[in-house]
Amino acid sequence: MTAVDATPGAANPGTATPADATPGTVASGTATPADAAPGTAAPDPAAPRTARKGLDRTDLDRAYSPSSRVTDLGVHLTRYATDSARARAELTVHLDLPCGPRPEQRLDLFPAADPGAPLFVFVHGGYWQELSKSEAAFAARDFVAAGISFAALGYGLAPRHRMRDISAAVSDALHRIATGHAPLPIRPRAVHLGGHSAGAHLVASALLDAADRQAPGTFASATLLSGVYDLEPLRHTYVNDALGMDAGEARDCSPQLRMPACLPPLVVALAENDTDAFAAQHHSFVAAAREGGTEVTDLVVPGRHHFDLPFDLADPDTVLGAAVLRIR
Repeated sequence: MTAVDATPGAANPGTATPADATPGTVASGTATPADAAPGTAAPDPAAPRTARKGLDRTDLDRAYSPSSRVTDLGVHLTRYATDSARARAELTVHLDLPCGPRPEQRLDLFPAADPGAPLFVFVHGGYWQELSKSEAAFAARDFVAAGISFAALGYGLAPRHRMRDISAAVSDALHRIATGHAPLPIRPRAVHLGGHSAGAHLVASALLDAADRQAPGTFASATLLSGVYDLEPLRHTYVNDALGMDAGEARDCSPQLRMPACLPPLVVALAENDTDAFAAQHHSFVAAAREGGTEVTDLVVPGRHHFDLPFDLADPDTVLGAAVLRIR
């Protein structure tokens, strides 16, 4: 169990509480004031959005704890690492290539046979405070087998780095990669982005930054897996203990609040067994993207949870993998 995914105070974080949806059902969203128990006092209209939903700190901690839906988290974290190590052992790889002036702006590149092949750049999760690019290359073998170069991007973590800094550094690195300003040994004809959980947030932020720079076509597409796009709820959870976001930073770093903007084509995927809070984030982001005119492939993947969904990323025999591998 990693610290950032554990629900504080839970005796057994790997077991769903009665408040959780039954495993195997599609998440239906976080509670609304109408869901409050009879006799509950009306929420303060000036209170944060999370409080207006009638959730206290314990409820919110569990709502944003993906590990509350799994009993074998360590198995999946180990697989991230072992599959990534296998990719480095079996494939051609260029390690720690710089993609910006900061020491943490580095990527591991797994080139396809064709140096002009499209490139898929993946940004890992870990609630902006754990994991690294070393555990983020688990999909490299599938991408290279499909004729697509793959890169795992690193970034600075909290608490050493603030959310604004993390988001800005990732956006800068991805922009440099896509515009040819990062010294890579390949020149891909197209750059596609992908991110999981916190990584999905960072990729969505980079897409919006590119749109703000009036650089249409910088990124060919993006795949967002089980992301968090409005950071205000997290400000009231254990996740913020390391991040230290105030209301202004949460607002400024929330892609959901910067929509609509027409973005490149998106695959936005949610695991069927993600928590209701992640489901609500997913559906709100999809709706906002479509409202802005973005082409969105919206997937709720049956039988998957937050931590095993990424293993489908480039597997052609899965719904998610088939959607992603259409990129060229």
